[in-house]
Amino acid sequence: MAAEDLPSEFDVVILGTGLVESVVAAACSRVGQRVLHVDRRSYYAANWASFTFNSLLTWIQQHHEESQPEPVQDWSSLLEEGEELIYLCNSDSTSVTNLQVFCFTSEEDEEEEKEEEAPDPPDTTEEEAEDAVKETETGSSGLQDKERKEEVAEGEEEEQAAQTVGEEPETAQSRLSVPQRQSEPMRKKISYAQLVKEGRRFNIDLVSKLMYSRGSLVDLLIKSNVSRYAEFKNVSRILTYRHDNVEQVPCSRADVFASRQLSVVEKRKLMRFLTFCVEETEEQQAYNGRPYLEFLRDQQLGDNLQHFLVHSIAMVTEDTPTEAGLASTRHFLRCLGRYGNTPFLFPVYGLGEIPQCFCRMCAVFGGIYCLRHSVHCLIVDKESNRCKAVIDIRGQRISCSHFVVEDGYVAAERKKVATPTRFISRAVLITDGSVLPTDSEQQVSMVTLPPIAAGCPSVKMVELCPSTMTCLPGTYLVHLTCQSTGSAYQDLSPLVTRMFHTPESHDQGKRPSVLWCLYFNMVDGSAVEVDCHNLPSNVHVCSGPDGELGHEHAITQAETIFQKILPQEEFCPPAPNPEDIIYDAEGDGLSRQTEE
Repeated sequence: MAAEDLPSEFDVVILGTGLVESVVAAACSRVGQRVLHVDRRSYYAANWASFTFNSLLTWIQQHHEESQPEPVQDWSSLLEEGEELIYLCNSDSTSVTNLQVFCFTSEEDEEEEKEEEAPDPPDTTEEEAEDAVKETETGSSGLQDKERKEEVAEGEEEEQAAQTVGEEPETAQSRLSVPQRQSEPMRKKISYAQLVKEGRRFNIDLVSKLMYSRGSLVDLLIKSNVSRYAEFKNVSRILTYRHDNVEQVPCSRADVFASRQLSVVEKRKLMRFLTFCVEETEEQQAYNGRPYLEFLRDQQLGDNLQHFLVHSIAMVTEDTPTEAGLASTRHFLRCLGRYGNTPFLFPVYGLGEIPQCFCRMCAVFGGIYCLRHSVHCLIVDKESNRCKAVIDIRGQRISCSHFVVEDGYVAAERKKVATPTRFISRAVLITDGSVLPTDSEQQVSMVTLPPIAAGCPSVKMVELCPSTMTCLPGTYLVHLTCQSTGSAYQDLSPLVTRMFHTPESHDQGKRPSVLWCLYFNMVDGSAVEVDCHNLPSNVHVCSGPDGELGHEHAITQAETIFQKILPQEEFCPPAPNPEDIIYDAEGDGLSRQTEE
């Protein structure tokens, strides 16, 4: 909607389109609240966004440029008696830092290089190649991306296997087509110019997460019927990095008995242990507060099984308390088998789709959206210390009962920072092959990487294939995430150098080559104390992405905020299916069809 056409009164005004804000917007709109949802960016999902390759280059360039502070305008003329202003920040540039980009592939295509070497080459060839390399486009992960995605899907030669959340395994399986192997026997070196030219085939996430099949996000997608706005793929295998080799982790019953890494005795011990830890017992409680690794050793499990259970199934550290390790193991086991042999799903076109799905639901039920628009300040009643209205960048006063805001917009003097800001380190790689090649080139892999040295963090890696619609055919998109101990480059580049072929690699083993990579640090949303800000009681602050693999923190925070706004209402009740909606001829709207 055009900013000049905005109504002057809403129940809830929301600034920022991250996952938490989008879920709150959908939940409020679903129960009849008038919602205004704005974002100063030109794309949806904030730090949860997915970008095409060209849009990511634009995003990087914007972060490298020094943002000029906007002049503070005086809106005191819009105040009434007994009111005061609270100004918001214009930029959240501190949430992403230490961006470093490396390109390890050639600048131009091999054909173009041969043409340049041939006699009498056309004068414009080099200029056109340079223009192609420099070509960028404005970042956009908005709702309009459906047109772009349909074009990409039509251009693919192979049918993509997709699965809808909420279906039973049999139903979902019937919708999966048999993956076809790419017919090219020889991998062609992909140039930087080709990455730019085919940049719209990439959907690169700023945050790397997976969806537990019985996690809070999947449950919410099913309950609210938002799952119909997206498609999902199974994570087909779980891998681990051990002794400089990548191995597949047996996690389901079928994987355990088909595994070649485990002896018959180890297979029996692993199955016996997994059955034993499903239910909590007094024997397990006796180890509360003691390291999980100690508990596993006392269960007579060997080094192989200890490694798989700690790093790849529980996904914890060796000194994690036993009760936490067992809880993570149980959660992993509960998620097995719902949609496949691993506990995880991944949304086709990237994680940036999920906030947009909730934005669509909000819009369906009357929510108003306005990108490239923001709120400058809040109008607060001095007596009640409640936000009565907001003033947008056009100087319009908009009344509201509640205001929901992304943490990055809150001014520093309003924050009560008890502990230093915690960061997560991220790396995004475009590679020319999989870390563990198989007959199928349609593998979506979750890789657990234990610390490579004392003092180093454990790393979670997600490798995406082209069938997820996140990368160009012939390439893989790799995401690495860990808790920061230094810059992202310091934390992750040693591991990248060991697992992939880069100019810094010491040997020329059969490893996939890195074509392009990005390192950056992002604020860890789980460390942000959103309840300790000096703000009015009806202003609710949302933190950004956290460093965990799942979405529990974000969904829990969204539900907590919704309950503060509407304690008597159900959180995200099911949206009616189109066939359940009938037009009420006597009224002036739509009503949900009910069975007699």
